[in-house]
Amino acid sequence: MGTVNVLEAAQDIIYGDREKTYGKPSKNLDCIADLWNAYLMSRFDEELPRLLTNKDVAVMMVLLKTSRLANDMGHRDSLVDICGYAALVERCDE
Repeated sequence: MGTVNVLEAAQDIIYGDREKTYGKPSKNLDCIADLWNAYLMSRFDEELPRLLTNKDVAVMMVLLKTSRLANDMGHRDSLVDICGYAALVERCDE
């Protein structure tokens, strides 16, 4: 069996076990956005409109994983996760 590249690994994750565990990506990312928005509104003690969307969450997770790569540029899991979150941006339109 050959080595699976990071793109193939990400595809296996976002269309496989993760979706079975966490449900439809857009719904899960919407839930995260709702929780993050609630935190931001509470933290800054303002009545703010819904600031973040499911796509914002996916992009921000790419940024988080990118930050982790600063410590170890070869960390495969972070590379796979970046590919997966980038693909989820598109999947949010499904």
